[in-house]
Amino acid sequence: QVQLVESGGGLVQAGGSLRLSCAASGRTFSTYWMAWFRQAPGKEREFVAAISGSGESTYYADSVKGRFTISRDNAKNTVYLQMDSLKPEDTAVYYCASKKTILIVSSSAQYDYWGQGTQVTVSS
Repeated sequence: QVQLVESGGGLVQAGGSLRLSCAASGRTFSTYWMAWFRQAPGKEREFVAAISGSGESTYYADSVKGRFTISRDNAKNTVYLQMDSLKPEDTAVYYCASKKTILIVSSSAQYDYWGQGTQVTVSS
């Protein structure tokens, strides 16, 4: 069983930055794919970014490419999402997710473990 706890959300003005963190339990963190998804009110949950266990492979949604950066520190069992140049449309609850092996990184159905989410609000 893997437990995920997100932190770092908050209110920021458009153009600002936030860094989200997701702390994971367990001894085999480095063997799990980690991802960030988000869900805005009235919308479906959508893929944001994913990173392989080693950190060598990263994937991003087109909507955040060039503005967001996913990274991980396996020594700290933590994955991060650095969000720069934030836009009002980035407003959502952001969720951390993990999966041992993955075929489609952008599919939320692939992931076994989820955090409780952290709210990000970007004001215009």
